[in-house]
Amino acid sequence: MTAQIPDKLYFKIGEVAAIVDVKTHVLRYWETEFSAFKPVKSSANQRLYRRKDVETALLIKDLLYRQGFTISGARKKIQKEGLQRAKQTQLLLDDRAMLRQLRTDLLEIKQKLKKHE
Repeated sequence: MTAQIPDKLYFKIGEVAAIVDVKTHVLRYWETEFSAFKPVKSSANQRLYRRKDVETALLIKDLLYRQGFTISGARKKIQKEGLQRAKQTQLLLDDRAMLRQLRTDLLEIKQKLKKHE
């Protein structure tokens, strides 16, 4: 999965197909098989993939073509990794919230100390 992904917000299906090096119909099929791989649709009903969608497509290709997973096995692996990633994200958010609260508490202590000088 060493493909270079351009720094863009959205990619059209042809661009994603070129990056991942698969045909567009393969991407459309993967959309039906992997819930983690869902592009948004424009007002003209055109598929618009985000960077995370492109990364997911690269992961799917790696699992299927290089590692030899079945569709079902790749789906389970992606769901499992998604749950792990969600837990890690929640831990980071909890840590950030704790740090914000700590900062607020320290600023309050600093204010109180200034009053008593």
